[in-house]
Amino acid sequence: GIWQGRFVNSELPWLRWWDNQGHLLLSGDERAEQESQRAEQERQRAEQESQRAEQERQRADRLAERLRQLDIDPDTM
Repeated sequence: GIWQGRFVNSELPWLRWWDNQGHLLLSGDERAEQESQRAEQERQRAEQESQRAEQERQRADRLAERLRQLDIDPDTM
């Protein structure tokens, strides 16, 4: 089918492959870019999760210290 868009640094109508449901089949470069974007999103998600876990660890440490100040052993609770 015909696809209008930017490809190989040119904005033109291009002959492209489509599947039976009418979805454009991506070129190798387009697939690589899509995978790169997914990998970056996953990296960002993992970093956010790591930061959240660190915040929770710090919170738990503060609570444990407060219990110790009250002469309560947090490890026996």
